[in-house]
Amino acid sequence: MQIGMIGLGRMGANMAARLLKGQHQCVVFDHSQKKVEALSKQAVGASSLADFAKKLTKPRAIWMMIPGASVEQLILDLLPHLDPGDILIDGGNSHYADAVRRAKQLAAQKIHYIDCGTSGGVIGLERGYCLMIGGPAEAVKRLSPVFKTLAPGVGDIPRTAGRTISKGTSEEGYLHCGPSGSGHFVKMVHNGIEYGLMAAYAEGMDILAHANVGHREPSHDAETTPLGNPEEFQFDLDLSEIAEVWRRGSVIASWLLDLTAAALVKDPTLARFEGRVSDSGEGRWAIKAAIDQAVPVPVLSAALYSRFSSRGNAEFAEKLLSAMRFEFGGHEEKSDSK
Repeated sequence: MQIGMIGLGRMGANMAARLLKGQHQCVVFDHSQKKVEALSKQAVGASSLADFAKKLTKPRAIWMMIPGASVEQLILDLLPHLDPGDILIDGGNSHYADAVRRAKQLAAQKIHYIDCGTSGGVIGLERGYCLMIGGPAEAVKRLSPVFKTLAPGVGDIPRTAGRTISKGTSEEGYLHCGPSGSGHFVKMVHNGIEYGLMAAYAEGMDILAHANVGHREPSHDAETTPLGNPEEFQFDLDLSEIAEVWRRGSVIASWLLDLTAAALVKDPTLARFEGRVSDSGEGRWAIKAAIDQAVPVPVLSAALYSRFSSRGNAEFAEKLLSAMRFEFGGHEEKSDSK
């Protein structure tokens, strides 16, 4: 099948490569011609959106793999080059409500709009991508060969206990979740859960990293709560080995734990990282949706706020805490000795 790919970043380029490997024809475009040229031996490169549209057979199928903030403008730039029956797929992390609106607006011009939440990261090229799809059934069905190629497939993952029949394509790693917006809604919640899982691993490992606190020289000042039982914290633990053993039969084994173990093998002290954790929006949207639905999500909320704090956004609050302690008790700040 022929498909156009706009956006050849870490995800888009790998997705195009996977499609090419699966014998699909790809027409590719990116504002960086170097990225286009990198795929031009196998894919058909385009020099502009007009050139891109001309090189696609009608009805066109165009996959947009760009930041959510850029999708609106790209659609506006593409529209003069599109025809009724064309399909636009937004595979990035856009807000689901935008997908609902865009699908309705484009439907008036007889252009199909599919929102496709895409998970798999940079490993997706070999491992495949989990696809959460929203949009009109006819358009989704037309693109099923593309989804099937991008997805991991059944592979060697055993069937879920008690699941005797397959109700659809979920076992292959892609799913038509429902109407427009549903794909990005499911991906939004997926990313909120991701925040929580990552925070749980990080906090647990942090406890293990400080399990030798009993070796430290005790403090004898009024500003530091003394460690009352130093003999209970005398463990110099190898986090890399712990992550590895947890991967083997543990209840908390997962792909995220696999990645954690790999990171600790590369750099046990994680010295190259400063600990500033970004968020691209989905966690915020998930929490807002939960508020609108009156659904309690304390873990997801805490994980998001932890990311804010990691970027120094709590610095003023922390200074104010110190200022209040000084005002009411004359407490001077004390640097932690590590």
